[in-house]
Amino acid sequence: MALIMSDVDRFETARPRLEAIAYRLLGSASEAEDAVQETFLRWQAADVERIEVPEAWLTKVLTNFCLNQLTSARARRETYVGRWLPEPLLAGDPMLGPADTAEQRESVSYAVLVLLERLSPGERAVYVLREAFDYPHREIAEILDITEAASQQLHHRARKHIAAGKARTEIDEAAARRIVEEFLAAATSGRTEPLVRLLTQDAISVGDGGGKVPARTKAFEGALAVAKFLRGLFKPSEAKRAHVGGTPEIYATTANGGPAVVAVVDGRVVGITCLEVTAEGIAAIRSQANPDKLVRATEQWAAAEHGEAPLHTL
Repeated sequence: MALIMSDVDRFETARPRLEAIAYRLLGSASEAEDAVQETFLRWQAADVERIEVPEAWLTKVLTNFCLNQLTSARARRETYVGRWLPEPLLAGDPMLGPADTAEQRESVSYAVLVLLERLSPGERAVYVLREAFDYPHREIAEILDITEAASQQLHHRARKHIAAGKARTEIDEAAARRIVEEFLAAATSGRTEPLVRLLTQDAISVGDGGGKVPARTKAFEGALAVAKFLRGLFKPSEAKRAHVGGTPEIYATTANGGPAVVAVVDGRVVGITCLEVTAEGIAAIRSQANPDKLVRATEQWAAAEHGEAPLHTL
């Protein structure tokens, strides 16, 4: 059935919330956009006048489409070249969704997005809907076509898995910048000792190049191994410039609410490194260099003001 303008407006009003749900469920901005577009097509084909609660209907359609995508994504990631990491989003991106509560901010943190990959699709859906969007279990049960008790059980298991990860420290934007500045100063010092002091003993470093950019498949583990790798990574070289098509400028920023380093060449984001910070130090360094997962970040970077000079160049 053809939609009238008010029906289109209703969908567009719901779009930011739908995109934020889909991003948390899929860990990919581009896949989230596709999921929301598919939801719109189904909304367009539905008898809208017979839908009593449009927002609930849209959420149900979107969530179940994402669950199907998650199932097929697991099969695709078995053939993915190298380590698969979520697509990071820079500060201010509306797809990050609500950030009013600690639970909402944590649900979209890069560290939690990585942990969400370990959950079953059902656990992930319940966790996202409950933690990030405060849906009651009764409504989650209706969305997923399960019982309320099953929703509570899935939520309990999901929270247990997430809590098993490192205890993260919530920091504000100013603190995040200080951490990145200190990290960059250590990484570009040419010595391992300053980095080792910033890292936890069991720190890890992992990158996602998607087979398009060189990235080590196996994670570096332990403070000394990570420090040695980072010392080389942040050392300027002609090879690095040739590979990315110019001189990377390094900025301090935030991605998914946490401290991050962004590398930019002629306005194009070529890498985002997210730092997972705990009370003991930096516990994980996760670098996204797959150009397919940096398209949206480049768009967001171009749309924002950047009056400050880069902290470093490679």
